[in-house]
Parts: sequence; C-alpha cells; structure tokens
Amino acid sequence: MPGSKSHTARALLVAALANGVSHLSNASPADDVRLFVEALRALGFTIDWDPAQQEIAVHGLGGRIPSRRGSVFVGNAGTAARFLTALLTLGEGMWELGGAPRMRERPIGALVDALTQLGATVKATDGYPPVHVTGSGLDGGAATVDGTASSQFISACLMVAPYARRPVELRLTNQAGSRPYVDLTIAVMRAYGVEVQREGYESFTVPQGRYRSPSTYAIEPDASAASYFFAAAATCGGTVTVRGMRRDALQGDVAFLDCLRDMGCTVTDTDAGLQILGASTLRGIDVDMADIPDTAQTLATIAPFAATPTRIRGIATARVKETDRIAAVCAELSRLGVHVEEHADGMTIHPCANLTSGTVRTYGDHRMAMAFALIGLRVPGMSIDDPSCVAKTFPDFFAVLETLR
Repeated sequence: MPGSKSHTARALLVAALANGVSHLSNASPADDVRLFVEALRALGFTIDWDPAQQEIAVHGLGGRIPSRRGSVFVGNAGTAARFLTALLTLGEGMWELGGAPRMRERPIGALVDALTQLGATVKATDGYPPVHVTGSGLDGGAATVDGTASSQFISACLMVAPYARRPVELRLTNQAGSRPYVDLTIAVMRAYGVEVQREGYESFTVPQGRYRSPSTYAIEPDASAASYFFAAAATCGGTVTVRGMRRDALQGDVAFLDCLRDMGCTVTDTDAGLQILGASTLRGIDVDMADIPDTAQTLATIAPFAATPTRIRGIATARVKETDRIAAVCAELSRLGVHVEEHADGMTIHPCANLTSGTVRTYGDHRMAMAFALIGLRVPGMSIDDPSCVAKTFPDFFAVLETLR
C-alpha cells in the first residue's frame, strides 16, 4: 500500500510548524498531498517532495508563515482546506482559501466558529469556502467545536493550538464522528513533542509549546486503501496479504477488519502483514461505521454477495464528502440490479444472486471507483467511468489491483 494520506497530511502540517527539517518516509503520493504541498509552497515554505520515492522533506519554520497575503487553492482536498485554514490564523496577513466547485459545498463553518472563539478573524459565507483569514496570531483560551460534520475541525484546532498565546481548552458540543482520526492527530503531535491532555472525546487541553522535529518520521501504509484489498478476499474467496499493515496501526480504518470477521472471513496478523482469508459463505451484518466512514463504500460493494442483508449505520457525514456517498452508492448498486434501501445515515443492502454488468458512475469520487472495482472481480463486463479520479488518494490503484488477478 502507499503511505496513508491522512497520516501524511497531519505530519505535513505539524512538520511545517516545527523547527528544522523533517524527513517523511513512505509519504502518500496522492493528488490531495500534492495540493497540500503546493499550498504550503505558495505560503513560502520549502517542501522537497519525491512522490516516486514516497519521500517528503519539510523545512519547518517554528510557527512562522512567510507569506503575508495571497490566495491558496486546494482543489477538492478537504483535509488541506481545514488544516490550512487553522494554520493561517497563526500568521500575519490576509489570505483567501478556495478550491474546486465541490469544495464550496463542503462545510467548514464549525471550524470557523471554533477558531473565532480562539481569537482568530476568519470568515466563510454561510459556513462554506472560500474562507477569508486575517491573521494576527491565535489568542487561545477556551472554545467549543462541533465535530459532527467532520473530525478534521477538531484536528485542525488541536494541531495549531501549541502556538496560541495561551493554552487551548477545546470542548466538543456533540459526539464527533471518525474519532480514530482525532487519535491519529494526537499521536502525530506526541511524536513531535506536544502532549495533549484529554477527557475521552469530550474535551482536550493543549499547552503552549513548540513542535520538535524528530528528523525522520515514518508514515504508515494507508489503511483506507488497504480495505479494498482486504475486501477482494471476501468478494472472491482465497487469501490476500497486505504487506506492512498491522492491527495496532494508528489509523482507525483497520477496524474494517472487524466487519470482515463478522461476515465470516479469517483475519491473521503475520510477519509480512495482515492476511485475510475469504469465507465460503458471507454473512450480512448490521454495523455502525461512524468511526470508519471511508470504508463504508467498500463494505457496500461486498454486501450483495452475502447470504443475508447488510445494514450500514452512522455515516451521515458521508453525504458531504467528495460526493453524497450514500446516495451515490445506492444509485449505482440499484443500476446493477441490487435492492438497496437508503436511510438518512446509511443504507440496507440485500443479497443479489444475479448482478448485471454496466458502467459505474464515480461522481468524481475516488472511493466510488475503487470500491465498485471489487464488483468487477466477480461480475464480468463491469467498467468504471472516470477511473483517473483514484489519483486523489491512490494513483496506482488499478495497477496494484491487477497484481491480484
């Protein structure tokens, strides 16, 4: 697997805030990472990126942002948009952060509200990009944040908090989704020398401090990307081993393996990596995927091959991703002959003995392309519209998938 996009993005931001050079190994070659790197360069940071070798050298400036004015473009990279909005509040100047048309439909209001409570001057019309930041440093103090729409709002506030003028106390107003991503953020901060005090997922306290570069920092293999290959074993039977993946990974998406185990697959942690053995008969499951929403589409494309229905819950936030992922999955499965019931927070997928082949619409969403490719491993004649959209996180996806054939 390539390096984790989520892990790489957090390391990029923290490394840019640290003093000295950080060498990130196994960094993600994703298009989202390219957009993040280009945005940091536009702000005056020196970033040496070798996507072929999956290495990034970040020249950190100790909390200083060289640029004092300009526009920052992040395409449809939601992670970059949220993290960079928080970063800009530490600078001295005025910036506009914008992106692709879909970015204007992805909420950022809860982050704007939290940063404003911490003393920043940030504006976003009706809570959506473009975002206008007038930087004069961050005061700090107490703030509340609603992490319902995205845990990235929490992560963004946490990562810039050490550079506020006083300690930051962050309290959640609602239970956050995708909580393992908050754990990942805190783990990266710890690796750079800042310890977050916390009470579960209810409140977080970040002391004043400075990140210290560990010089070299390794990025984990991408657990979200690995889900498609774990699922290949479930879809087709047989065994798949994903090299370098471990059950104790920092990324929460390794919990997708629990879904496969509940469906009847066998999961083994080997010296080489995690090994999945498909079941002779898959069982449908009822599962809350609020903490691992990026793997919900993967499960949805396995579900038609199970013997009983599968109910996916807790993924209302998936409606404001690259596309409305709940509606898109239901639409495409239905076109293939699968009986699907759409719910506000998920879907129920019924077994289908005779899926029909066709061209799957991706809606510009990389995870639609990768997840529905799994059906093509079982159903002849399947094709994927706009396959190049996988570049957002996994440019070589189809080449790697071919190695299993």
